[in-house]
Amino acid sequence: MLYSARPMLRSLTVLVFALGLSGCITARMQDNRESVTGIAEGESVVIMARSYHLGNETEAKYISCVENALAKGSRGLRVIPHREFVDSLFPWFEPRTAPAETKGLPKLMERPGVAKRLADQQVRYIIWLEGDTERVAGGGSLSCAAGPGGGGCFGFAWWQNDADYNASVWDLKGLESAGTVSADVSGTSFLPALVVPIPLIARTQAAACKGLADQLRTFISDDSSA
Repeated sequence: MLYSARPMLRSLTVLVFALGLSGCITARMQDNRESVTGIAEGESVVIMARSYHLGNETEAKYISCVENALAKGSRGLRVIPHREFVDSLFPWFEPRTAPAETKGLPKLMERPGVAKRLADQQVRYIIWLEGDTERVAGGGSLSCAAGPGGGGCFGFAWWQNDADYNASVWDLKGLESAGTVSADVSGTSFLPALVVPIPLIARTQAAACKGLADQLRTFISDDSSA
């Protein structure tokens, strides 16, 4: 009996993979434009983390994800890695010394060497990211046991993650704010188990990364004056 059950369980697992192991995701992308944007060939952008009031920073892996997503494809932008940028402008973009608002940019440009280093790297936009992904709800019950005849897991569990990120876009050409872009993604993951647990995962943060990057690319590349 145990031998005949294995092909059935294997087939069930293959079927679930074929259907796609994913939970339910809802996403909302928004932007608020304050000025005309556009980017010339050779100009670059930088993604930076905005610190929270409690001292936490946007996750490094999320910043790297947005960097990679922005640079991909035929419409990809030239992206300078944030660590490389911070090191090249040391100490002016360290967390304690970076300008908090665009009105601090003119004074920053007067610092020795700052304007030249930005020009050398052809930095057009600095994008400040803030936000996080957190679990906001969950429930269900799952138990696993083993015995002389074998073992397995039985039950059902679920959890919901919210990924909420906001990007402030600074235009260094005009030393002004170009606007903001936001991503609000909610995902519910499921873990049903009838002998074998089958995770149906909602890739909430990955969806927020791709959605925000796509929205930022459109926002920055759109020159409405053309």
